[in-house]
Order: sequence, then structure tokens, then C-alpha cells
Amino acid sequence: MKSKSKLTELIYDAIDQANEQLSDEFRIEKSTETVLFGQGGKLDSLGLVSLLIAIEQNIEDEFEQSITIADEKAMSQKHSPFRSIFTLVEYLDTLIDEV
Repeated sequence: MKSKSKLTELIYDAIDQANEQLSDEFRIEKSTETVLFGQGGKLDSLGLVSLLIAIEQNIEDEFEQSITIADEKAMSQKHSPFRSIFTLVEYLDTLIDEV
């Protein structure tokens, strides 16, 4: 069963994986308020892609659903779903519902 709290947990697991590779100054805080990408974000485009791939894998492992997070739909959003952890959870919730 998918829930926003479970999606947040899966994102936090991917953040733990990413933080193992990052220096202290670039580590990502696990909070729904954390800015991921863009102004004030800790990730560059390569870091964002790596995080999204880890999240996709976590979702596939947990829900047995294969999804692509960074697709045309995500890129065409008026407000980027990659801006913060909160916006990413909201986007994933709708994306998984559509699959």
C-alpha cells in the first residue's frame, strides 16, 4: 500500500545513499522542506539524476512498479516537482496512481 509517508521514507533512503558519496557541505537534509534542485538546492543536475534513479529503484523494490520520474510530464510542469522533497513526494504520489 502506497502512502505519502512511505514515499517520503523511500526518498530518505535514497538520500542516505547519496549522502554517503557527498562531502559534508553538500549533504542533503532529510526534511520535506529541503530544497533539492534550483536556487538554494544542494544538487546539481547530475546529482539530481543520480538521486532520482535511486528513488526509482526504491519504488520498484517496494511497490513492484517501474516508473520514470524525470520524463516529459515532469519537465513540462509549471512548478518543478524536483524543487523540494515535499514537491517530489506530491509528484510521485500522482505518478504512481497513474501507473
